[in-house]
Amino acid sequence: MTKNDDAQRQTLAFSEKEKPAFADLGISNSILEILKKLNLESPTPIQAKTIPAAISGQDIIGIAQTGTGKTFAFGIPMLERLGKLKGQGLIIAPTRELALQVEESIKKLGQPLGLRTAVLIGGESLDRQLFHLRKKPHIVVATPGRLIDHLKRHTFKLDQVNTLVLDEADMMLDMGFAPQIKEILDQMPAARQTMLFSATMPAAIVKIAANYMKLPISIEVAPQGTTAAQIDQEIFIIRGDERFEHLVKVLATYSGSVLVFVRTKHGVKTLTMKLKALGQRATEIHSNLSLSRRRAALDAFKSQRERILVATDVAARGLDVNGIELVVNYNLPDNSEDYVHRIGRTARAGKSGKAISFATMDERKEIMAIEKLINKSIKRTEFVAFSKERAAVSGSNNSSQVRRKSFSGKPFVSHKTGGAQQFRSRSAEAKPFRERSADAKPFRPKLSASAAARRSHPTSGSGRPAANRRPTGQPFFGKAVAPKFKRSFAK
Repeated sequence: MTKNDDAQRQTLAFSEKEKPAFADLGISNSILEILKKLNLESPTPIQAKTIPAAISGQDIIGIAQTGTGKTFAFGIPMLERLGKLKGQGLIIAPTRELALQVEESIKKLGQPLGLRTAVLIGGESLDRQLFHLRKKPHIVVATPGRLIDHLKRHTFKLDQVNTLVLDEADMMLDMGFAPQIKEILDQMPAARQTMLFSATMPAAIVKIAANYMKLPISIEVAPQGTTAAQIDQEIFIIRGDERFEHLVKVLATYSGSVLVFVRTKHGVKTLTMKLKALGQRATEIHSNLSLSRRRAALDAFKSQRERILVATDVAARGLDVNGIELVVNYNLPDNSEDYVHRIGRTARAGKSGKAISFATMDERKEIMAIEKLINKSIKRTEFVAFSKERAAVSGSNNSSQVRRKSFSGKPFVSHKTGGAQQFRSRSAEAKPFRERSADAKPFRPKLSASAAARRSHPTSGSGRPAANRRPTGQPFFGKAVAPKFKRSFAK
């Protein structure tokens, strides 16, 4: 973003002392009645600052932690503008689950007003999506890949879109959707409103804002990486092979719904099978499952038919389930920003929650990166003497000799000498090379007893007795012939 753009950007701060109502934000009476029926009395910080600016038609970059009501922050202004200016709204989300979650929330607001929606996601029948598109929906919620499929098939056009929302933009860029996002933005009408929402602000998002947004307002209600204050965070320092044992103990301590994050899809499947073998009500969700199975798993978890949901980071965003008591990071995330989204599945809507992360002694850097991002030290419970073992090793290095074990299990002594000096000392102790005398016998490996017996057996070699062996030069069939020699041309 250029300096002129930075100069014209406005940074809006939210004060907790101010508690505006939805009626103070310029929302129409019809939507206010729907909000009352949903028992929503006062807006969240991101909603209070976003809704008035979005209704006026300004481009917005919203930075807020997960679980703060960002869907209604852009959903309410989109309904207001579509009611006045007509046209069409487009919401792009990174995952199928998030797209379905957004569409469900938008329906709560707009369905009483006759709002028509369509969801364009992978793994779902194209015929069903075409059926909804023929009804000319007011709002389309899509993932980048399936949206481009419809654009190439000419089954959906962007010429009527006047409001665009990029939800969880940083996640879309992390998942490699940058080329698809650029292709979609290039086909969008120039006269439009663009709203971008994210929990973090990487440089790629700033680049998008500079190229495709018009003097956007930056609304940051919390510093990047901020976690909800109601989350009690804790890290267990354990051995890598003891993860499952600690998880079983944690599950016995808490009685509510539990969300467990695992790094890989194979790990999710394996852990779910182990939990079911112990009689736990567990289900799994990851990208290898079909859309119908992922929906069934989410519905079972929401309805509390299944108590435990084991998932990869596909469920780290957009999973809006009330009453998740505990979030367990069975493995630390590869990206420290994903930690914020993972634990954000609990303590939603002002409730309290617990987040426990399993880490080994070798993951000290990952823990420090997470604490740096959230600007907070996390309480640690050490089931392995992490600091004591490190202190013992560092203290013993000060002595003249350190006895350690080599890979063979035998101890060796490390002296306080440089590598070159150690090499010279070892080479000096080595015996000089002696040439083998001419009459020395060649080295032959010693044969085992069974191998020696086979070699000395009369049938060894060809597999037949020596008397019956074919002499040299004798064919397999016919009479014996003398071996052929090179023809001589001498007369």
